[in-house]
Amino acid sequence: MSEPLVLKSPRLLLRQLQLGDAAAIAAYRSLPEVARYQSWESFGPDDAAQLIADQAGVVPDTPGTWLQLALVLSATGAVIGDCGIHFRGDDSRQVELGITLAPAHQHRGLAAEALGVVLEYIFGTLGKHRASAVTDAENHAVNRLLRRLGFRQEAHYVENIWFKGQWGSEYLFALLRREWEAQLGRLR
Repeated sequence: MSEPLVLKSPRLLLRQLQLGDAAAIAAYRSLPEVARYQSWESFGPDDAAQLIADQAGVVPDTPGTWLQLALVLSATGAVIGDCGIHFRGDDSRQVELGITLAPAHQHRGLAAEALGVVLEYIFGTLGKHRASAVTDAENHAVNRLLRRLGFRQEAHYVENIWFKGQWGSEYLFALLRREWEAQLGRLR
């Protein structure tokens, strides 16, 4: 088995989920404002324990798997969110990303910091070609975040998904490695 994946940013440690994370994950994922744009209606301690158990054998960069990383505040050790990386089975050169952050820690640049280190990992370390994200069109905060990180909106799917009792619309965002590298060059 490979070494557990650990990524570091100035304020965060991103690592694979651990048994002790269940209570924190359930606490923020159970909030209605978090669940609103996610696939679950409710998320309790048993759901968190199952998520962690399902992740126990996931090896990073295995095609067809989702890898969930805990977002941990370096200063306190508190788990404040999670980030998913889908290593696509149909094309191993591409990944899909998702992020969930506890509301108490939003609007501080932490989601951008977490995704920034994930982009460094997938493009800089793994050499992936393309990262994408599918978002709810009504999730304005994450849509702004992805644009700020340099993702382009490639599609607007209008009422394409039956979601929580109504038709929902989604955006598809994507970023190529060469676009990410060009952004880094402008920042240096």
